[in-house]
Formats: sequence, C-alpha cells, structure tokens
Amino acid sequence: MGDDKVSGSCLCGAVTYQYVGPIKVFQYCHCTRCRKFTGSAYASNIIIDPAQFQWLSGEDSLGRFEHADAKHFATSFCKNCGSSLPWLTKSGKAMVVTAGTLDDDPKEKPIHNIFMADKAPWYEEVGDLKKYGALPISNH
Repeated sequence: MGDDKVSGSCLCGAVTYQYVGPIKVFQYCHCTRCRKFTGSAYASNIIIDPAQFQWLSGEDSLGRFEHADAKHFATSFCKNCGSSLPWLTKSGKAMVVTAGTLDDDPKEKPIHNIFMADKAPWYEEVGDLKKYGALPISNH
C-alpha cells in the first residue's frame, strides 16, 4: 500500500479525480443498491479516507443521489455521460471510489465480497465462465 497517486475519470472525460495513499479496503459489494447503481452483479469499491481524495476537473458536472432509507449509501455520477463516480458516504467518513472508473492500476486487489445474501439470483462466479480476450465471433 504505497503513496502513489491513482487517477480516474468518467466515460466522456469531463470529470477527473485522483487519490493518494493507502486504501482502507477494496471489495466487491453485492447489495441491491450497488447492483442498481452499477447495472451489474456487484460494485467494485475502494474505500479511502476523504482527505486522500481530490476532484481534478469537472466537479460541476457531478450529480449526486442520496437514498432516503440508507444510513451511509449515496451515489455520484457524471451528468453528461452517466458514469458512476466516487462518492462521499452520507456520514462524510469515507470516500467510495468506483474502481471501474480508474485510469491507473491501483496496485491493490479486492479482498472479499460483501452482502452476498443479496446477490443477484443470476450471478455466476466469473472463474466458472468461458473467457474471451475480445468480443467472440458469432456464427448467427
């Protein structure tokens, strides 16, 4: 866990950010809120101290949604392209970095899965599925 800068951005490039220093945890979250936010089976979240985080550009392009029933959960997104972006928890005690938006290698790997009790009923472990280096050619 070094002190290297790690940068990220949204799909259209309007919003850029970076964080520095050690992470608290890198995890896959299978809760229903993270699945809705990402449109995927789970969110790949890196948790850091908010003091380590900095928006570099496009902060005025950020949208935010706070779920009324959630104690900590919120979301942040680019108002232009819709990309999920890092968000400050409602308590203000942690910054959740959406790892899919990183432009640099965080040099860390996820250590666990959380909220597996809420996992998508169609979720399959990726290790059990065929793997292609690119889009497979279809004979249809």
